Amino acid sequence: MSRAPLALARAYVKLLDLALPRLRGVAIRNLELAYPHKVRPELQTIVDEVYQSIARLLWTFARFPQIKRDNISQWIRYDGLEHYLAAKQAGRGVLFATAHLGNWELSAFAHAILTEPMDVVIRPLDNAAIDGVVESRRRLSGNRLIGKWDAARPILRALSQNQAVGILIDQNTSLNEGVFVDFFGTPACANVAFAKIAARTGAAVIPGFALWSDEERRYILKFYPHVPMTGDAAGDTQQLHAVLEEVIRQHPGQWLWLHRRWKTRPAGEPEIY
Repeated sequence: MSRAPLALARAYVKLLDLALPRLRGVAIRNLELAYPHKVRPELQTIVDEVYQSIARLLWTFARFPQIKRDNISQWIRYDGLEHYLAAKQAGRGVLFATAHLGNWELSAFAHAILTEPMDVVIRPLDNAAIDGVVESRRRLSGNRLIGKWDAARPILRALSQNQAVGILIDQNTSLNEGVFVDFFGTPACANVAFAKIAARTGAAVIPGFALWSDEERRYILKFYPHVPMTGDAAGDTQQLHAVLEEVIRQHPGQWLWLHRRWKTRPAGEPEIY
């Protein structure tokens, strides 16, 4: 990855940090919950790394039109592809449990180039013009987009055809859509739709993330072993978040701590933010 343009991207993200200080405040609050024994300078360092991670993501996203099969190894490589291939052999579709960790845009984009296109569940951006640009970039490698608000049927159709579907599982949700799971030692409301679809279809559940490697100066698209679903939506959702937490703890500076992940609270508990 080129260092000079990346430095420019980091400068832009630094401006974002200065213009919207509340985002850093949210991140610090989240990190205080997750790492109660860390001191403030340590938490600030993790937030600095988050902004660097966002800069890498934005720069890479801007380069999507130039990323092809003959040069993609400069940007990313696989680790654990065998888990995906085994899941495909089972023939009931694959559900990628992913998150705002590392480079979530590059993970699906690269997988389409290196192996085969997939379906990606997305939330359209509020600005229609920007959303059009973003969606066109996401489709460049052949991926298909599924809108979040009407996703059930397209997801079921894709899985019935033994295709892969990527879904972000790490965002806060409302009480009527989710259950509370233990996430970094604090109850977090998590959507149960993913677990319900997995149990209904028998699709293989594969956690997958594009994680930055300082040593290699590129991303590693890491697929983890299949996570069996039991049919207990609450228990399965907890299990997925336990896997996610473990990966985030290994790469704390690459998760989007700027999101108010613990916004929804159990009855009677005070607000966190």
